Amino acid sequence: MTHTHETDHEDETVEEKSTEQVESGEQTADTKETVEDAETAETIEEIENAVEKELADLRDKHVRLHAEFDNFRRRTLKEKADLIKSGGEKALIELLPVVDDFERAMQAMDSSDDVQALKDGLHLIYAKFQAYLKQNGVQEIETQHQDFDTDKHEAITKIPAPDKSLKGKVVDVIQKGYQLHDKVIRFAKVVIGE
Repeated sequence: MTHTHETDHEDETVEEKSTEQVESGEQTADTKETVEDAETAETIEEIENAVEKELADLRDKHVRLHAEFDNFRRRTLKEKADLIKSGGEKALIELLPVVDDFERAMQAMDSSDDVQALKDGLHLIYAKFQAYLKQNGVQEIETQHQDFDTDKHEAITKIPAPDKSLKGKVVDVIQKGYQLHDKVIRFAKVVIGE
């Protein structure tokens, strides 16, 4: 009987060891799961921190870009207003010598009896003014005896054509037309033959 009792005791010891091993295995598995959960939590926290930092950087860039655009818009509007305000300054400065010539011609008209010299002086001033216009891209629209073109001419009236070849053509010019490069800036007022 003693022998049986020892065997029972051994069995209990083996069972206790097995139970302890199983429990320690469970504890090891639990410990592993806890460590993995902690690592996952740290990884998630790191990712969240990185995302928050990137979001803050993007917000900062957005605010700066928005401010930069506002400054650019204001500066552009100011430059545009300045350009509109003083855009014709160069053209006006270049016209001043013509005005000076006209003033000299008017003074000469008051004190001179030489009509031919006055005529020559006015022709010179006119030629100078025409050269200025041409230099700035302004040219007269050719109209006399040309076909009527609604893109360049404005018909004031129609009269019977003095010649059959002038039907539908410009027979008289009331006011000259001008174009700046290829754009009409003033339509020629004309009389059309019918």
